[in-house]
Amino acid sequence: MITPALRSQLLQAARQVLEKAYAPYSRFRVGAALLTRQGGIFSGANVENASYGLTLCAERAAVAQAVAAEGPGLEIRALAVVSESQEACPPCGACRQVILEFGREALIIFQGPAGPVDMALGELLPLGFHLTVGGKKPE
Repeated sequence: MITPALRSQLLQAARQVLEKAYAPYSRFRVGAALLTRQGGIFSGANVENASYGLTLCAERAAVAQAVAAEGPGLEIRALAVVSESQEACPPCGACRQVILEFGREALIIFQGPAGPVDMALGELLPLGFHLTVGGKKPE
């Protein structure tokens, strides 16, 4: 769990970066902010591409920022996602899998129709893919 103050800080950071999203094709701007075990807060916005498959989601952009700053030992405690839409905006399946790589126990905060929703990553991705080599997670 995280404190209400940290939860509010994550949502605010996600809202701030939302303004920087590059979404000329879908016009669906998304911002994300994550909290690491070390206490770092990292944010990311979606970056679209004319070749839709090359689009980078806000959640994965935030994870990339966090890995660049804290290294491969990164552990995600919580991640918040916001958009300008009034629709629910949880992370997509690909983002859920990427979050799982660095935060099996992460709290995911996303906007729902009646306000922010808090869910454990395991609820959003109950059977996530885990790769082990010789019984251990690769380093």
